[in-house]
Amino acid sequence: MATYSTPGVYIQEIATLPASVAQVNTAIPAFIGLTEDSTNKEPTRISSMAEFVEAFGGAPESVFTINIDGSGGTDEIDAAVSPVNPNPTKGLYYHMLMYFSNGGGPCYIVSVGTTSTVITQALVTTGLAKLKLEDEPTLIVVPEAVFSATAGALHGIAKECLSQCNALQDRFTIMDLHNNTSDHPADALAFRGGVGTQYLKYGAAYYPHLRTSLTYHDSSVFITYTTGIDAEITFAIGAGRTLDRIISLANDTTAGDFATVGEPLTKFLSEQLGSIRDKVAEQSITVGPSASMAGIYASVDRDRGVWKAPANVSMNSVSEPTFKLNSADQEDFNVSPTGKSINVIRSFTGKGNIVWGARTLAGNDNEWRYVPVRRLFITAEESIKKATEFVVFEPNDKNTWERVRAMISNYLTVLWRQGALAGAKPEDAFFVNVGLGETMSADDILNGKLIVEIGMAAVRPAEFIILNFSHKLQES
Repeated sequence: MATYSTPGVYIQEIATLPASVAQVNTAIPAFIGLTEDSTNKEPTRISSMAEFVEAFGGAPESVFTINIDGSGGTDEIDAAVSPVNPNPTKGLYYHMLMYFSNGGGPCYIVSVGTTSTVITQALVTTGLAKLKLEDEPTLIVVPEAVFSATAGALHGIAKECLSQCNALQDRFTIMDLHNNTSDHPADALAFRGGVGTQYLKYGAAYYPHLRTSLTYHDSSVFITYTTGIDAEITFAIGAGRTLDRIISLANDTTAGDFATVGEPLTKFLSEQLGSIRDKVAEQSITVGPSASMAGIYASVDRDRGVWKAPANVSMNSVSEPTFKLNSADQEDFNVSPTGKSINVIRSFTGKGNIVWGARTLAGNDNEWRYVPVRRLFITAEESIKKATEFVVFEPNDKNTWERVRAMISNYLTVLWRQGALAGAKPEDAFFVNVGLGETMSADDILNGKLIVEIGMAAVRPAEFIILNFSHKLQES
């Protein structure tokens, strides 16, 4: 109460509206991996592919070989273009294309090195340490781990991501499986055996890999040539010529390597570079599904809400899964005695390539079996945690308790109205308990503890649609 000593008119503003809970962002992925330019090694927030290229560079170098057969007096392309380097999709570039193509929005990039290196568990550990200091990210994705890491490293990376999610309790991880064999159960068995048993409710895995409609960028394609047996036009041009550079050199026989190859082959290359470019464009770019799934998480959250399962959604820029699994193939992936469910991406006639699963790795856990349930609780917990920080050091009495109860109840009522909670009325959908003798003892209050109990009836996806049919006897 203010003390008044001088006559006059005084104004007091009295707060009558309750405090509110502002919901945190639900789908802000953090991508950990290699980039062309890793000068900026701190976690960087971007919102578009243009910002990614500006901050971290473009597509990585992709080396291809073309066989030129000079026998028979006529030069011909003897074999299809084929990649030389073991991982043409090294780096985050193509994965980020898939993320934004599938509805991705703002995200964080944690560059742990350039594409001239190989991603390792140690590099990812360093990236996770930096990511731990960032509050906004809600998803962790290491999309290129399956291409650049051994099975042991892949599983070690997955464990570290799950561990951070459990420690911070404000994020979820999306992971890929190795896709090394046509023996699908073997791929699943290897992953389940390597990923461990801890913190499984904080992660989801997807299978198989995806053949995309992406094409290699001319500016990143380097060509090496091997010649046929015609000695008159044998030559060798080393790696290091981009397609655009080769086009200009082919028209200048005095330039560089082309000065020694002779006019016939120079003319041939000049005429055939269009065909070479077409053959490069025909090469399929295959990626793991995690980056695309991060985009789908963001898209579904934005259009429907975090409580909607990111499943039964078609994927963009995907030609087909590397393996076409049917319902029988999927049975062991979706429901396993180990409890480690793996979500499958399937190709359906007339529908396209569809995400056909929404389970966490804790597939046998009745509480945390489904991705949207786990992520809804992460969102609500983080939102309420941030909103109640103002109560710290407030008097631990009934007035404060009621303010907290009203604030949380209003937030959960809004979630219920939006369809996130199940129940015909708010009382059926959630409860908020706080008070002496209810959630706290006198000793708790003496020790400065304000304890609030919150329960939510989260909606669960209708995973199995069961239609019961029977014969009806004729009645007329």
